[in-house]
Amino acid sequence: MIDFLPPSIAIQLGPLPVYWYGICYALGLSLAYIVIRRGVRARGLSENLFANGMIIVAIAALVGGRAYHVIDQWNALYRDDLIKIVLPPYSGLGVYGGIFTGVLAAAVYIRLHRQSFWVWADVIVPGLFAMEFVARWGNFFNQELYGPPTTSPWGIAIDCSHRVAAYLCPPDGTTPATAHFQPMFLFESISGLVGMLTLLWLTTRFARRLRTGEIALV
Repeated sequence: MIDFLPPSIAIQLGPLPVYWYGICYALGLSLAYIVIRRGVRARGLSENLFANGMIIVAIAALVGGRAYHVIDQWNALYRDDLIKIVLPPYSGLGVYGGIFTGVLAAAVYIRLHRQSFWVWADVIVPGLFAMEFVARWGNFFNQELYGPPTTSPWGIAIDCSHRVAAYLCPPDGTTPATAHFQPMFLFESISGLVGMLTLLWLTTRFARRLRTGEIALV
């Protein structure tokens, strides 16, 4: 089993901490960019349109990711301290919120440029899995997105201060401080990798047989 307890902060720049979650989020966006650009080139789409659109989508994804986190942690962190929503260190981001607002921004951007949504969707969706594959590791550094206690060799340690109510350490709960937990973030990360590779393989293997939109629908 894995006893390593990761730090949530990567580096400290004066009063401003740089969190591993934010780094993983940025790396996820970078891999998504690489994967989508590959599809853009393969289909002969406009690289300039893609590059400019990616900036808009990245900003939308950051806003959506922050909004998702604020909604998710409203009662615990923000209901009684609204200023924390907009002030540094912006340590909370949610991948699902980023994906939702990013896709929405992409759809609007594509429509404004009179492009086919489904053509672009086919090259974008593998990038969404790429984003999920990398960004989920931010949960590891935050010691979150874990499952029930386990004795499996891949079980991860979770500090008592990061435990959810069901698995609190004594005396507040009954789960031992030495307990290990299912790494749900890892399972989701692996599923993102499998999803990305599967869609890229289908795109290459059946390029002549696939109709527009079928990769996105898969």
